[in-house]
Amino acid sequence: MTDLLEHGPVDDPAYEDAYRTWRSSLTTLLADAALLAQWQERRYRFAHRVAALLTSAGEGGSAVIGPVLYGVFASGAGLCYVGQTQEAERRLRDLPVGESHHLANTVPPEVWERVVVIRWPLLLPAAPEAEQAAVERMGLDVCGLALEHTLQVATAPPLNSRRRRTSGDWQPRDLARSRSRGAVHAQHIPELARLALGAWQALARTEPPTGPAVVDDRVGRVVFPTALHEPSRDDQGSPRAPGHGI
Repeated sequence: MTDLLEHGPVDDPAYEDAYRTWRSSLTTLLADAALLAQWQERRYRFAHRVAALLTSAGEGGSAVIGPVLYGVFASGAGLCYVGQTQEAERRLRDLPVGESHHLANTVPPEVWERVVVIRWPLLLPAAPEAEQAAVERMGLDVCGLALEHTLQVATAPPLNSRRRRTSGDWQPRDLARSRSRGAVHAQHIPELARLALGAWQALARTEPPTGPAVVDDRVGRVVFPTALHEPSRDDQGSPRAPGHGI
C-alpha cells in the first residue's frame, strides 16, 4: 500500500493514452450548450438514482437514516473509500452527487461497482453489555468515528490512506498510528467493531443480483450502480442522430 500511495506520475503509455481519450471524450460530450445540458441532466439522473437506492425504503426494507458506515468500490480498483455519518439520509444522498462530498469528484459514480452501507446501531444488542455502556458514554457520534477508524485500518482504502497537501502533492496517512478521537475510542468497542467488520465483509462479497440493483440484509444494504447504466441507442438497434445521443 505504501508503494501505491507514494508513486509519482504514471510512466505508462497505455495509461497516458487512456487519459488523452478521457479528455477527448469529454470534449465531444461538452461540444456545445445543448450537449452540456444533456450531459448535466444525464449525470444527475444517474446520481439521483444511486442516491435513491442508497437511502429509500425498498421491498421489505426500511429507509436508511441515522448513523451508518459506508464504503465505495470501483470497477477495477476495488474498495476506494470508507466513511461514516450520523445522517445517512443526507450524506448518502449527496455521496454520488458530490455537492458537499469529494468522492464523486475523483471517482465518478458511473464507475462505482458497489456501495456497502452498514446500519451499525442495529448491531448493538449483540455487543457485550460493557461495550453497550461504553457506546452510551461516548455517544453515537464518537462511536461512529471509532468504527470508521477500525474499518479503515482493516481494509486500507486508498482514498483514506493519504491526504492532500497545499503544496499540490499527497502525504501518506498511517491510520494504524492515528490519535484521532475515533482511534482513541476504538479500543473500547472491539467486539462491536468485529461485528461491524463481519457485516461489512458479508455485503462486500454479495454477488450482484439479476434484476434489482440493491440487496438488503438485517443490518445494511449493498447497491450496485453499474446495474443502472442505460443502454445506448446503438445497443437498442436504433441509429443515433448526428451530434446527439450521449
